[in-house]
Amino acid sequence: MSIAYLILGFVLLVVGGEFLVRSSVALSFKLNISKFVIGMTVVSFATSAPELLVSLQAALNGSPAIAINNVVGSNIANIGLVLGITAVVGSISVGKSFYKVNWPIMMLFSIALYYFLYNDSQLVAWEGAVLFGALLIFIFSLIKNEKNTANVEDVDDKLAIVSNFKIIVWLLIGAFALYFGSEWLVTGATDIARKLGVTEAVIAVTMIAIGTSVPELAASVIAAAKKEKAISLGNLIGSNIFNIGSVLGLTSIIKTIPITDASILSRDIFWMLLFAAVILPLALLPKRHEINKVKGFLLVLGYGIFIVMAFAG
Repeated sequence: MSIAYLILGFVLLVVGGEFLVRSSVALSFKLNISKFVIGMTVVSFATSAPELLVSLQAALNGSPAIAINNVVGSNIANIGLVLGITAVVGSISVGKSFYKVNWPIMMLFSIALYYFLYNDSQLVAWEGAVLFGALLIFIFSLIKNEKNTANVEDVDDKLAIVSNFKIIVWLLIGAFALYFGSEWLVTGATDIARKLGVTEAVIAVTMIAIGTSVPELAASVIAAAKKEKAISLGNLIGSNIFNIGSVLGLTSIIKTIPITDASILSRDIFWMLLFAAVILPLALLPKRHEINKVKGFLLVLGYGIFIVMAFAG
């Protein structure tokens, strides 16, 4: 039954994430928001919804290791697995905004999370408020700077003509699927962890993290296949920022998240910082300003090593 819950949870998260992304992007196009802003905010928030619900569900159910490692593992998966596979599908161009805004902000949030957790081995309400407040400031400045450059030509005609009724239906389907998907995923994962004799932290940083990263994988691969490079890279970087700022920020505001598994601070969070940092040299190494198939393969290989080490203990 645990496996059934896990599989159903995965499926519902994929379905819910897809419907939430579609409805959010369709609504954004109607508001004439540029693809860059959509990728960095709307799509990122929509694809971070599974992490938010899973972490909140885990924290409220007394599984703090899942709440934290779900986000840490998801951020690792977003770069090692999702960015890696996306680059293998089609090389991703790296624009100036990556160096000036996206990467520095992602590193800032990552280092802040490490400091807050290392400081007292927990994430309390005021620290969550700082993370969430910083995220709001980031979003506001992003939209303020990009609003004037919004281009009507960036609008996807198919999503631009979607009716308001259909958008509402998509939102409702996405919300229900994400809610039940997150609940069943946490239930199944915790049961499996007990039966396999591994910690909830290991299950969270691997299986659950991959499951909650599926919407990012789908959105990025589709964008890359359609040659929409800006939205695929912007979505991934934005999602990592949102995972820390909104998922852990909001969850810790509602309930303090203590560290109950030492591996989070001794191993997992360093992997998260490593994967976040390594994108910069990869983008600068030949071929410059591009994450090509070779670099994508190296990222996937690195992620494979991380998974093996996580289970090896």
